[in-house]
Amino acid sequence: MASSRAIRDLADSYSNDLAELNPIIGTMTGLRPGDDRLPDFSPDGQAARDELDRRTLAALDGTEEPDGADERRCARLLRERLGSNLAVSESGEHLRDVSNIMGPVHVSRLVFTMMPTATDEDWAVIARRMANVPAALAGYTESLRAGAKRGLTAAPRQARTVAGQLAEWAAVDGGRGWFAGFAAKAEVPDSLRADLDRAAGQAGAAVRELGRWLGDEYLPRTEGTPDGVGEERYRVTARQWTGSNLDPVQAYEWGWTEFHRLRAEIVEEAARVLPGASVGEALTHLNEHGERIEGVPAILARLQGLVDEAIRDLDGTHFDLAEPIRRVEAHEAPPGSAAAPYYVRPDRSFTRPGRTYLPTLGRTSFPLWSLVSTWYHEGVPGHHLQLAQWAHLAGRLSMFQAGIGAVSACTEGWALYAERLMDELGYLREPGARLGYLEAQLMRAIRVVIDIGMHLSLPIPADSPVGAGQTWTPELGRALFAAYSSEPDSYIDSEITRYLGRPGQAISYKLGERAWLDGREAARAARGADFDAKAWHMAALSAGALGLDDLTAELAAL
Repeated sequence: MASSRAIRDLADSYSNDLAELNPIIGTMTGLRPGDDRLPDFSPDGQAARDELDRRTLAALDGTEEPDGADERRCARLLRERLGSNLAVSESGEHLRDVSNIMGPVHVSRLVFTMMPTATDEDWAVIARRMANVPAALAGYTESLRAGAKRGLTAAPRQARTVAGQLAEWAAVDGGRGWFAGFAAKAEVPDSLRADLDRAAGQAGAAVRELGRWLGDEYLPRTEGTPDGVGEERYRVTARQWTGSNLDPVQAYEWGWTEFHRLRAEIVEEAARVLPGASVGEALTHLNEHGERIEGVPAILARLQGLVDEAIRDLDGTHFDLAEPIRRVEAHEAPPGSAAAPYYVRPDRSFTRPGRTYLPTLGRTSFPLWSLVSTWYHEGVPGHHLQLAQWAHLAGRLSMFQAGIGAVSACTEGWALYAERLMDELGYLREPGARLGYLEAQLMRAIRVVIDIGMHLSLPIPADSPVGAGQTWTPELGRALFAAYSSEPDSYIDSEITRYLGRPGQAISYKLGERAWLDGREAARAARGADFDAKAWHMAALSAGALGLDDLTAELAAL
């Protein structure tokens, strides 16, 4: 048997080496406080990361059989994640990585919102990192050029969208740009002010240049590249998001089953909101007559209140929360973000708390009914409880299990399970809040159907309310989404672009939730009257990251 921490130590060594190659990970986790670098997004940077993955896999092959649950889980996770990384790299995805969410350009801005800003030295680090934005974006451009030479390009939709996002970044602060607006928040000495303004100007110029290049030079090279990636690439990228070599056609068929189940349930709930009404009429009624919050500060305060209330109510009854986990903040997402709300985890010292972000998309008036379950998803008991608990346990687990090796199906599956849990516990009590929850659930089922359908060009079954008998296209995917959504056109368009630019990510929510539910029910069946939901929840949140190949079985054994 291996020593009690041999594999976790290997995973920690890998995490430290990866944070050296990708300084954004160092900032996100707190492994590299004060780091002013950005990743090398060029082909050489990817080659260095690939070499680290291969070297670590070879070291893992040389370890003895894991001893103990944490070691066993860590070994399984490390092997699967590094193998998936290498498969994605081999398929050339980094050479055509243009997407409206989670791409190199987005994380190169997001990292600044994670950095401390309390002291002059903090701002000096920010200034040095801003000065490195041009080199990071140049490396990214180099990868896209290399991909184009090999005939590996993103679809035109992705190039146009990201170029548009960068134009939004550049328009912030009266045309000075997002980086200049961020730097303007600092109250620093004149000498540092000059450094900050110079670096912000350089970063802003690099953003404008990348946007110009994407629109003028890259976009024409993408002509003829289809939106869908096909089954071979889809299997590779879906494994990256799920941790499983799943059968996409089987998942597609299950997605339809969930769609029909949820559609029947949402019809019943719509009638409770507005007797005799259709789903669309009930959603319109809520948008026009339901509680509406005016102003961005007011909606952020209300969302903060939802999370604070959940922490007060759930701690000690359904969860046991360590003190650092009891803090989470609601923020407005910066301009040029994708349309969906998101969460950023705390670092391992909790110097930076967990944060939820609301993209306002220029709106100043917000129907509350559609946001309640979403904030349980993003905050508590969703992403924040899981990811903050992992940070709290980073000493017992490995840093890899506590976040760096996170699998979307595990994290998004938990967050979707958390929405369902709040429904089970009776928290969706405001008029329309449960309809909002079901709309969000139905959207996740639609994601499974259209994500797989669009990428694999699958046939649409005869009982589909949209496109029956046809083959999936982005236009038909949008039509199905729009038929069951109260969201504006801008949101729907952003979501369709997101699915096409991140193949397999959209299915991780529902497939992950299924694994969490199956694991809970298996544990309940095994323990009968002795099943303790609070104890199970805490054990499940303390197991660290898991892929779908392992998730249900591990949860069932807790």
